[in-house]
Amino acid sequence: QAIKTYLAPFSPRSVQDAVSRELKRDGQVFLVHNRVADIAKMARMVQRLAPAARVGVAHGQLPEKELERVMLAFVRRELDVLVCTTIIESGLDIPSANTIIINQADKYGLSQIYQLRGRVGRSGQRAYAYLFIKSEKSLTRQAQKRLKALMDFTQLGAGFAIAMHDLQIRGAGNMLGEAQSGVAAEVGYELYVRLLEDAIARLKGEAPPEGPEPQLKLGLPAYLPESYVPDPEVRLSLYRRLSAVRQQEQVQTIASELDDRFGPPPDPAQNLLQGVELKVLLRHLGAERLDLSSQSLMAHFSRTDRLDLQRLLDLAQSQPQRVRVYPDGRIKLNLEPGATPLAGAKEFLQSISGGGN
Repeated sequence: QAIKTYLAPFSPRSVQDAVSRELKRDGQVFLVHNRVADIAKMARMVQRLAPAARVGVAHGQLPEKELERVMLAFVRRELDVLVCTTIIESGLDIPSANTIIINQADKYGLSQIYQLRGRVGRSGQRAYAYLFIKSEKSLTRQAQKRLKALMDFTQLGAGFAIAMHDLQIRGAGNMLGEAQSGVAAEVGYELYVRLLEDAIARLKGEAPPEGPEPQLKLGLPAYLPESYVPDPEVRLSLYRRLSAVRQQEQVQTIASELDDRFGPPPDPAQNLLQGVELKVLLRHLGAERLDLSSQSLMAHFSRTDRLDLQRLLDLAQSQPQRVRVYPDGRIKLNLEPGATPLAGAKEFLQSISGGGN
């Protein structure tokens, strides 16, 4: 049967009612609480609300033997309520478990909640899914869309409709990325996208896009720490925006937004922003690649028409120990002792640019 789905603010009374209702018909309950730090506290609360229930805890940080023992006890119906993380997301088929409670449902992706909800309703009995949130006011627009889709599509076979809504909400994603199989994996993501863009431009009667997509190796941690941007959906959104940046001003806009929402960026986030700025500059200069270390940088250029060649030659002649130009289009710069690598790289590239960036 279709899974009856409810969306409501979290409250102990709601948990108690959901658990009691399932136990009265001799069933079992999943309670998904995806925070290992306080999952034991949640289990104690459930035990207090339902004293007669046999409650177990399962998460990925348990020792393997202990996790196996708990899961087998639940399968054998030696436990009534399993307080767990998303470790149960797939692969479980327990017909007697027909109620699932998902705490902080707005923190999950649409497909993930759909998979979790699918752990119940695997028999002829009516199944219930309770999606608990902090409050409706706390929901982001994307979370509202995800939860609305789940409430709208509860019938059997709704997976395709859910997937289409997920595609509309999140976008197509890295469909041609390195993780995919086939020709993209054979020739590499950057070259594959470049070939694809060239082919599309020719079919449309347009000039092929100019220049390669530059590769950047920083040798530094460059990411958005979970402690800085806790919500995974927000982090993914920011990564997508940064990957689409084509102007320096766009980087500054995102940097200001980060500072306003989350405070001053920590070093890894600051490195990420500066790395994106470097990539914009490399794309403008027609560079193929930049390898950066704490002491030097090596830039690879497939074209030189966007470089200030006279300025570059002057630097190579006046500072031969710092700047070297190779016939194959490589340029090496030895950074000044104590210089910040990212700032030094940006300053050098701007100095040899033949136009605005």
